[in-house]
Amino acid sequence: QVQLAESGGGSVPTGGSLRLSCVTSAYDYSTGTVTWFRQAPGKEREGVAYMYTWGENTYYAGSVKGRFTISQDRAKRTLYLQLNNLRPEDTGMYTCAAVPGRKLGDRAFDQKLYVYWGQGTQVTVSS
Repeated sequence: QVQLAESGGGSVPTGGSLRLSCVTSAYDYSTGTVTWFRQAPGKEREGVAYMYTWGENTYYAGSVKGRFTISQDRAKRTLYLQLNNLRPEDTGMYTCAAVPGRKLGDRAFDQKLYVYWGQGTQVTVSS
């Protein structure tokens, strides 16, 4: 059974920080695209950041660029998202997703392409 399990969410004031983790199991993490999405109440889910598990460059949505950092530990098959300088508009359910064996490129934020999803972890940023 493939599992992606997020953790690390919470409630923080504006300007605070969180580190999210996505631990995978029963899944070949060694190749493919891994991505963080988020969804706020009443809004569509949007891509936040992605990278390739081969270890190439990272990519970010413009709204989080310079504040969030995506990273991985390949040995632990774990994906991370460091969220700094949080704003109320960053509030949402953060979910990791993966597509084995493919570099999605400019389609990486197309959620229809993803094979595996985690359950999500809630991030709430107060004003």
